[in-house]
Amino acid sequence: MQLKPIHQQVVVVVGASSGIGRDAALAFAQRGAQVTVAARNQEALDSLVNEIQRSGGKAIAVLADVADFEQVQAIAAAAVAAFGRIDTWVHCAAAGMVATFETMTLEEFRRVIDVTLMGQIYGARAALPYLKQTGQGSLIAISSMEGRRALPLQSAYSTAKHGLEGFVESLRVELEHDGFDINVTSIKPAVINTPFYNHARTKIGVKPTGIPPYYSPGLVTEAILYAAEHPTRDYIVGDVGRVLDWAQRLAPALLDIVLARIGFQGQQTNEPKLPQDPDNLFEPMSGYEQAEGDFEHLSVPSVSDWVVKNPMPVAGAIALGAAVVLAANAFKKGKSS
Repeated sequence: MQLKPIHQQVVVVVGASSGIGRDAALAFAQRGAQVTVAARNQEALDSLVNEIQRSGGKAIAVLADVADFEQVQAIAAAAVAAFGRIDTWVHCAAAGMVATFETMTLEEFRRVIDVTLMGQIYGARAALPYLKQTGQGSLIAISSMEGRRALPLQSAYSTAKHGLEGFVESLRVELEHDGFDINVTSIKPAVINTPFYNHARTKIGVKPTGIPPYYSPGLVTEAILYAAEHPTRDYIVGDVGRVLDWAQRLAPALLDIVLARIGFQGQQTNEPKLPQDPDNLFEPMSGYEQAEGDFEHLSVPSVSDWVVKNPMPVAGAIALGAAVVLAANAFKKGKSS
């Protein structure tokens, strides 16, 4: 499968008002892509498009709630009307709810599912006809490590991400069976420093947090850009995500015990937040039109992400090391004989 270089692409980024989506939209535009951005927050979209255009990029904005299929269809139609086609569709939109299952209302649980899972499904349904017309391209779903390992206090979000993983796997095989050259990627970030925790509704009495360490949203953006040019099945972002993946495969019951001990207090800050305080579960929330969140001091780099994107230098270093060891052993044997 051959994908276009980013500077030749028309890209749609859904959920672009803040966090990963905003950072990715800026990065695509900086690399020369023509970008359509979508979210519920008009002010955030306007500031994003202005920022892209001031730097010489091309972008349009579409106001949309991804829980409404017709509004998602309108995103795709607007992108094609403005730029003629769609090459890459990146779906970032998600809603968070941090509470025990019993304290959530069913309406709240359903809303997380509608945005975080059904929004992705609507995005795929809207984008695929245009990707098929183009003859190639990428459908990039921003999932989560919670699609591999669920967390306490996030039953709705974890349910949505597990559902997304099943949907993506099924869709990928159907497209391959029908002979379509479309790259379907699931990107699974670990804990990322975005305004997600400012936006989330909570019933634990305090502002929620991810279980540290955090990673920069730019790390996820790098994974998105990589998948837009290199056919990629699954991409875990963050060293801790890869460790968690293996731990879940090898000892899920042990992870249950660990999370029962650290998973509740580890998701709480000392900053009070009441259930009636502003959140973006049902309505857009202003004031966080940015990529980064409040936890930069807890952010760390990820070595394994560099390795994934640079396999040849790593293989070369391993080969060089092996050659040095072999040469040294041969030299020792020569001297001893």
